[in-house]
This record gives sequence, C-alpha cells and structure tokens, in this order.
Amino acid sequence: MNTDQGEISRFLDKYFLHFNAAALVDAAKGYKEQLNKEAKMLVSLAGAMSTAELGKTFSEMIRTEKVDIISCTGANLEEDVMNLVAHSHYKRVPNYRDLTPQDEWNLLEKGLNRVTDTCIPEEEAFRRLQKHIFQLWKQADENGERLFPHEFMYRLLLSGVLENHYEIDVKDSWMYAAAQANLPIVVPGWEDSTMGNIFTSYVMKGELKASTIKSGIEYMAYLADWYRNNSKKGIGFFQIGGGIAGDFPICVVPMLYQDMEEEDTPFWSYFCQISDSTTSYGSYSGAVPNEKITWGKLGIDTPKFIIESDATIVAPLIFAYVLNM
Repeated sequence: MNTDQGEISRFLDKYFLHFNAAALVDAAKGYKEQLNKEAKMLVSLAGAMSTAELGKTFSEMIRTEKVDIISCTGANLEEDVMNLVAHSHYKRVPNYRDLTPQDEWNLLEKGLNRVTDTCIPEEEAFRRLQKHIFQLWKQADENGERLFPHEFMYRLLLSGVLENHYEIDVKDSWMYAAAQANLPIVVPGWEDSTMGNIFTSYVMKGELKASTIKSGIEYMAYLADWYRNNSKKGIGFFQIGGGIAGDFPICVVPMLYQDMEEEDTPFWSYFCQISDSTTSYGSYSGAVPNEKITWGKLGIDTPKFIIESDATIVAPLIFAYVLNM
C-alpha cells in the first residue's frame, strides 16, 4: 500500500477496477506519470464546470503546480467568479427534470438562469461583475491598451474591488488561484459568454472599441508560442467535456508542424477526455482518441484515455488522486 496516498486514492485503487472506473484510475496514474517526467499539463474546461464548483479541487491543482495552462469557455471563465461573489443567491432545483415550460418562464422572470439543477442569479452575479469589469474595459480602451479576456478577469480579481462581495472561501475559486499564479489561459469563443455579450453591447453602442479585447486568432498565436517554449519534456492534454474548449487548443500541434512547417513539433505527450457523448456520426466530443492520430494531434505511442461518464463525478476524483488525497 502506498503510504503517501490519502483515503480517496486508496479507495479508488481498491475498488475502481473495471470499465469506466478502471479507466479513471489509469488516467489519473498517467497524469501523475506525466508530472513525474516534468512534462507540462493543459486542462480544458467545457460545460458548466465552474457552476458545478470544480474550483474546490481544481484550485488546489493550480496552487500545487499540477496545471500549467488552461483552455476554457468564456462561461467557465466568468462563472467561477460569479459563484465567488453571489453564491448565497444561487438556487438549486433538484427536480429540474419535472419543470414545465411555465416553470422555466417563472425562473426567467425571477432573473434565475438555469444550468441543469442550478440557477445563476442574474442581478447578483452578472450585474455585480458588469459594473466593475466595464471600468477596466473602459480604462484600457481610453489608454489604447489591448488585453485578453482572462487578463481583464485577473485584473478584476487582483484589484480587490470584489472582496466585500465574497460569499465562499476564496481558496475554492480556481480563477483566483490562477490569477495569483498568473497562469496562462486561452478562452476560445469568448464572445458567446455573458461577459462577451455585454462587451459586444458596449461596442454596438459606440462606448468601447472591439479591438480592446484581443481576438481568438491572437489566442491561437499566444498558445503556439507557449507550446514551442514548453514542449521540451512533453505537454499533456486533460480534456473535460468536448467542444471548442478542447478542439481549439489541441489543434495547435498540427498547425505548428503543418502550417508553420515546424516539423520537429512534438505531439501531445498524454491525452485524456472525460465525456458522456455517444461515439457516433461525426461527433468531435464522442470521437475516440485514436481518431486524433489521423489529424496529427496525437502520436501512436501517446498514452490515451477516455472516460465515458459525468465529469462532475470523474474530474474531482482524478484531481484527488493526483493530489494524493
């Protein structure tokens, strides 16, 4: 028995022996092996992992330097901060499967935007952030300064203006941990997030310039430079969910060696995806990892894992295993 392991890790080793349970343990061991080799690790966040309070474990992964770069949707970028400042106003709806269209309309009228069983309070979450982030956007706009979406969020968190609104332990906020570490983040498709929509409204009203926010093309170039500078001992890819949060960053490898003709670019050195998408009919989220070999993203010998399950169950367990909890 490994005496360095905590109770959760020992439980997983003893009972998670077959099927998706075994894949979970194998993937967690593979993650640790990458770190032991001093490889870097990218974690991508799709879905609503921030609203699912992944920060309770993910923040510790960041603080202990087990994550080197993050790719996330704009929703995950902002919703962790929303939970930080408005947690007590969230409403849980455990019977969400039974809601009628009228029930859903009633939630809308109360300013409660539902994500499965959890409703985000619009006034306390979105609007509480809006007035502060607008000031940062406006200041940058007037100074001719251009930043990435995550850099504005870092400024917001590190400025201290939200501290009086904190409603959870700040240690449970992965965005705060990332801001403190100045961790690299890429946020593809930020425009479709709530803050992205709000920023667009100011552009349409003539109050801000669109160029004040750096673009997705610039995010890809930023990621490419980071990959070049950090791939000497390998870079692993840990993907939670599917969609643009995963597809955007994994493409940096074929882009570098095919389009930039940098033929010595290494493949991703590890790949794991947690997904409940059915494998079929052209689905990217449901594609088996070997398909990525044909696209020049993974090599024949890249350790590959897919765990077909609920990420809100799987990701915290893997993080606990990596953390020896």
